[in-house]
Amino acid sequence: MDFQQYLQPTYFIESSQPTILTTARAITSKAGPREETLQALFYLVRDEIDYRMQEISRDPEDYRASVILERGAGFCVQKAILLAALARACGIPSRLRLAAIKNYKMPESMAQMMGTQVLFPHAYNEFYSGNSWVAAAATFNQALCQKLGVPSVEFDGRHDALLPAMDLSGHPYIEYLDDFGSSADVPLPLILEKLPLFYGNDYLKWYL
Repeated sequence: MDFQQYLQPTYFIESSQPTILTTARAITSKAGPREETLQALFYLVRDEIDYRMQEISRDPEDYRASVILERGAGFCVQKAILLAALARACGIPSRLRLAAIKNYKMPESMAQMMGTQVLFPHAYNEFYSGNSWVAAAATFNQALCQKLGVPSVEFDGRHDALLPAMDLSGHPYIEYLDDFGSSADVPLPLILEKLPLFYGNDYLKWYL
């Protein structure tokens, strides 16, 4: 398999951008094997980049890894972009996986605004580690998970770590609905094509 496309910088996944490189090098200077590096990068993005739905934007600049890092906040797609950039800066092949999920713990005000509990686009990461791809979702920071009473995603750099199906009380939390495959860069045409299928044209009211 040719991994070069999963190591190259792009407009969004800025793995050669100076602040991204500096952040990645700070991690690699302390971590050991590749799995430890992946784990350290994951927790950096999970907990030090706040999950913030309000960062949804139609401005491409808001999806550049360096902007997300500087802002210190993002929603799932932005956090996945940053994590991909940091991994590539460490020489680890990384790609984005696009999905639609249902969040049963979504705040009622947000569900009313969107007209649904379904979230699209949802993105997470896949890394080539060892002899296979491993998936990880650094979406929700630990403090938010504690507030909501849901398990935080834990990643060891070796095994898949996706959003859990149940909350801490055993009630439904996250359901993965549709999978749209993996890509080396942000699949903007696919996202724009599918958005109306989930939200009609109403998404233009809140997808700012």
